[in-house]
This record gives sequence, C-alpha cells and structure tokens, in this order.
Amino acid sequence: MEFEIGPKIKTLRKERKLTLQDVATETGFSPALISQIENNNVSPPIATLSKIARFFDVKMSFFFEEGEAVAKYEVVRKDDRRVVSRVISKDGTGHGYTYETLSYRKRNKKMEPFLLTVSERAKEETLYSHEGEEFLLITKGQAELILDEERFVLEEGDAAYFDSSVRHRLLSKEGETVQVLAVVTR
Repeated sequence: MEFEIGPKIKTLRKERKLTLQDVATETGFSPALISQIENNNVSPPIATLSKIARFFDVKMSFFFEEGEAVAKYEVVRKDDRRVVSRVISKDGTGHGYTYETLSYRKRNKKMEPFLLTVSERAKEETLYSHEGEEFLLITKGQAELILDEERFVLEEGDAAYFDSSVRHRLLSKEGETVQVLAVVTR
C-alpha cells in the first residue's frame, strides 16, 4: 500500500501559519524541496522525515497514521505495509531506495521499524544525521555502511547499532538489491 505523507506536512505547516521558507530555514532544506514533498512529487528519506517530524514536534509515525483508535499492540500484515518510494535527497537526487513502515497504527511508540529496500547504488554519498539511535539488520544482499569517515561492508545477517547523530549513509555494495530491517528512535 502506497502511503503519501505530503498532505500531512502541509497541514502541519498551515496550522502553524508557517511559510515554506519558515520550514526550510528551520530544517535546512530548500523551500522548493519542502513544496515537492508536500505535493507528493518526492518522498523524503527517513533522516529528512525525522528532521521534519522533530521540527513539528510529532513522532514519525504521525505521517503513517490513519486515525485508528489508540492500541497497546499492532499486527501489520505484509500486504498492509505503508510504502514510501521515490525517495529523494535534499539536493534533489535519487537515493535508489524505498521504505515500508512496519508499524503505523500504534501511537506514541519509542521506535520506528522500517523495511528498507535499496535497489541501486546512489551516485552521491551525502551523509545524514539526526537525533535518536538506529539499528540495521541486513536481511538480503550486501551493503556498505558509512559512519563518519569509516566504511563497513555488511553481509546478510550482519547488524549495526549507532547513535543517529553520527553522520551516516547506507548504500548497496555492488548496486544489487539490499533489504534491511531498520529500527529508528527519535
């Protein structure tokens, strides 16, 4: 199931009577990119979505909720996952990956689980950082994880846990498809 987050970002911005420039200034992204995200022309990577959520003081899960009742647990069937594709960086280049949220009904959770699918090796290696922590488990393929200046090759079954304030980037090692279970805290 494809899930579009742009209208929720636009609603948050308008409720707070903010301009695109206001949001851009506070988040570090261009007004054009914020507009493209709001209009669902591009989807933000997790790091960008995290920064936008932090700016608006909402949890990332807010962008995937459909107004279900508050629950103490959640089961998400494979066919019911929310998919965010066409992921674009703040400079307008493609990242070559999609992510599926594995929990979108449970509110006020402390972690955000995603299934990332990296389908190609990005041409640029811009590193990202944000608040929180991340856990990555390679479930298929071979990836290259950049943490600050260090590079790690991760094979199927390998895992990494790091403070998200460390500049980081996950890439496909050889441009082949990589699947990753990612858990991000805010």
